[in-house]
Amino acid sequence: MKRYSRVLLSAVIGALLATTAMAEEPAIPMQDPDAALAAQLNAEEVALRPQRQAFQQYFRQAYARYPAIPAGTLESIAYVQSRWLHLQPEPGETRGEAHHHMPSAYGVMGLYGGQGFADQVTEGAHLLGVSPNLVRSDPRTNVLAAAALLDAEIRKDLPPADARARLDKRGVVTRSPEDIRPALMRYAGFSPSPAEAARASAVGDYARTSFAYDVLLAQDRGVNDRGIVVPERAIEWERAFDIDQLIQLRAPMVRLDIENDRIETADYELDPISETLRAKSPQRMPLSAAGEVAPATDVGIQSTDYTPAIWNPASASNYTASRAAAVSAVTLHTAQGSYAGTISWFKNASAQVSAHYVIRSSDGQVTQMVRNAHTAWHVRNQNSFTLGIEHEGYVNNSSWYTTAMYNASAALVRNFCSKYSTIPCSSAFKGPATSGINVLSTSVKIKGHQHYSGQTHTDPGINWNWGSYYNLLNPGGGGGTPTTKILDGFESSVGHFNTSPAYSGSTTGISTASTATRDCSTRKNGSCSLRVLLKDNTATSAAWAVRLLSGSGNPASNTALTRANGSVGFWVWSGGSGTSVGLGIDDSDGTERSTSKAIAANTWTYVSWSLTDAAQWNAWVGGNGAITASSVKLDAIWLYHANTAYDVNVYIDDVQVRN
Repeated sequence: MKRYSRVLLSAVIGALLATTAMAEEPAIPMQDPDAALAAQLNAEEVALRPQRQAFQQYFRQAYARYPAIPAGTLESIAYVQSRWLHLQPEPGETRGEAHHHMPSAYGVMGLYGGQGFADQVTEGAHLLGVSPNLVRSDPRTNVLAAAALLDAEIRKDLPPADARARLDKRGVVTRSPEDIRPALMRYAGFSPSPAEAARASAVGDYARTSFAYDVLLAQDRGVNDRGIVVPERAIEWERAFDIDQLIQLRAPMVRLDIENDRIETADYELDPISETLRAKSPQRMPLSAAGEVAPATDVGIQSTDYTPAIWNPASASNYTASRAAAVSAVTLHTAQGSYAGTISWFKNASAQVSAHYVIRSSDGQVTQMVRNAHTAWHVRNQNSFTLGIEHEGYVNNSSWYTTAMYNASAALVRNFCSKYSTIPCSSAFKGPATSGINVLSTSVKIKGHQHYSGQTHTDPGINWNWGSYYNLLNPGGGGGTPTTKILDGFESSVGHFNTSPAYSGSTTGISTASTATRDCSTRKNGSCSLRVLLKDNTATSAAWAVRLLSGSGNPASNTALTRANGSVGFWVWSGGSGTSVGLGIDDSDGTERSTSKAIAANTWTYVSWSLTDAAQWNAWVGGNGAITASSVKLDAIWLYHANTAYDVNVYIDDVQVRN
């Protein structure tokens, strides 16, 4: 297999057309229809920042004690497992009363305490020589216990004969993030014992692989949001995983054959829409002669119920292979656990629970685990007629509820609405979020676990934005398409733009030290904007051409845009002259790139492009140079600048669509 790189083909960039930026100011609607929820999120952010600053100190202490762990790994594990919140399960949850009986996780590192998964708490306590209770309750000890567990796994992979060659100046074994992928898989804790882990099938390995991938992905993208800081470090994915694993994981990245200057090889190619690697003979879910889904041992093949989803079947002992009633409702859940952990739990034959789909927080990746035609066990006596969706995360931490997750979930439910006449999207709940049981009428067909009778669980809970979710299901709220719709206002999170401007192989001339972070000191509207810091790559004199990806490069994570009479635009401010901007749009045949617009320095300018004017678009990857599909999605914001040695700050606010 050829070695791949993030550097895009230089021939793709070409000459860029510059036009005068539009000066008109569009009407700006309310940033969030639920002002109370927005205020709640801001209060949460203020409260969590001091705690998260303390966590950073604990991470530094752990690296000093266990220097074999690559820098950034502990921060990333904490992000994947808890979103940097010190998890303390309720007493009932530790007695098996948790959501779907999911094994309880403790502390900022989300260490498991048994109950069907490994007892990481006790194992970590033993390594430190402290009590398990201290590991559960004390954040500093929790971080040290996780570091001790990971360090022990890392050292298992270092052959004694190679030890001298891998010592740094201090005599410490050094490993890269890519090197520790096997250790991360074992560390994940999804098997209750080493013996069971050794007996695990290839299908069971998928959850552990997914955990390792999530940890490395957080480092690859970097995180700087609401006090959570995961240092960005470009991951050499072809070193960490083999190519088939990257395809299974739907790894959202462009990888090019540099030696032959092409974006495909004999066996693999780039999907022009999702920009993920795929085999040239893509797998589909196998069907029997009768048209039913046959037992599948492969993980990662495409679902036949919902094309964007990964098929990864739950244990046959955790669902009923039939239905006693027609599908007529959708139940939304918060998993009270991680994406990989939830998948692993539904594959555990003793769990006795499942849901049809699981959605990842960071990028909206969707995994299907039970066929729509079968009965998942997720909402007690209402199982027979419902479809269940688990959303990665915990109800008491709003950091899990990302724009990518909302969009992917809404896209899935819109698919249900199109398939089942008994589930109109207009029947979704759109009232305020609550933290308790709130039984709704059976006429409300799309609602939460907490809205059904006979339930004890209160998810998705107080942080789920039902008003915004309703609008995603029903563009225009059921009363006509609004004049302007904000796709990203950057008020409570970075929204779709959770990757750096040097990400995914489409950057020329820019340094990987460039960043994209939410900033509340400079903005056009509301309280915050997105600050894009562009830094020069001193190893090249190439002009800068930067793609700031939307939806992590995963189209399913983005909001669907109606082409008819539509335009997409945003407010932009540049700290230096000579900056131009553009857009990329995912069309039905690939990605189209817009003409560029020059912007004046040190002033806010509104720029937009018509989706119906072919003169404003050029073919890029697989496209035809015009927006032709009736529904499209935003791929990226492009930033252009002549090569320069000084930093350039660009601020973006209120990315929006107008119809």
